[in-house]
Amino acid sequence: MNLEITRTEPSAPARQFTVLLSPTRRGARLARLLVSAQLGDWGLPSEPAAQIVAELAANAAFHGRVPGRDFRLDLVVEGAGDRLRIAVTDTRGDRLPPGAATPPALDSECGRGLLIVEALADRWGVTAGPVPRKTVWAELDLVP
Repeated sequence: MNLEITRTEPSAPARQFTVLLSPTRRGARLARLLVSAQLGDWGLPSEPAAQIVAELAANAAFHGRVPGRDFRLDLVVEGAGDRLRIAVTDTRGDRLPPGAATPPALDSECGRGLLIVEALADRWGVTAGPVPRKTVWAELDLVP
């Protein structure tokens, strides 16, 4: 008798990391440190991913904060290991960032985070939902 096992669902990504963090400055700092450590464990360069995470996590803590609700950080190496996807999900889906990063006033002390993300990432965007969430994501090509 010859038995054949067929897997009908797609395989899970080989490298995936998810963590829930408090929407505070401490949570944003921890997100950056965890990303650096995780990418180091995977043997991947941590910059500019750590800087992107720092900006997205700070935005989640400042703009996406809802008391008692955490934000989620996801890292996934996609494709054949040639793309890193960073996603930060918070529970303020009613506060979507603009579709394109816009420069703030010259004398402004804030508002440059998405400009940094846009400069460092190969692609980035915002996905609304499910209610009440939104996810701001960025992708880095790992192969030149």
